[in-house]
Amino acid sequence: MLRAIYPGSFDPVTFGHMDIIRRSSAITEELIVGVLQNKSKIPLFSVEERVRMLKEVTKEIKNVKIVPFEGLLIDFAREVEAKVIVRGLRAVTDFEYELQMAQTNHKLNPEIETMFMTTGLDYSYLSSSVVREIAAFGGDISQFVPESVIKQVTEKIKGKKIQEKRSE
Repeated sequence: MLRAIYPGSFDPVTFGHMDIIRRSSAITEELIVGVLQNKSKIPLFSVEERVRMLKEVTKEIKNVKIVPFEGLLIDFAREVEAKVIVRGLRAVTDFEYELQMAQTNHKLNPEIETMFMTTGLDYSYLSSSVVREIAAFGGDISQFVPESVIKQVTEKIKGKKIQEKRSE
């Protein structure tokens, strides 16, 4: 069985992420979307919220599982017995970083391969941080994220702004 991992923060999940999920799930028997608990970042959504969002937007893709993880990706891959790590590339700058990570992971475990997928041209500029910034200024994010995610992003940012005003 070809089991792959598509890891990321998904804060929030975008159409670019969904593009990679759909395409990589079509060429693997099982795709595990690994939701990273990254202690070096302050996410908008908790890991639990991001897992819930991803489960909602991928429920129609039968061979996709959503699993939270922390620590080294290569350890997570070994734990879930994945043979492939899927990474999405938007631009050359992504490639430099991702190549370095792939080579490091290969050094740590040569049995696990990294597969790079370029995002569709429609999403080559898109990132979760861009979505968060547009939403923070009240912009329309409907062309960047699934419909079920729009309300959650809007409410989370509104709640964050209320909290910030209270602490002033």
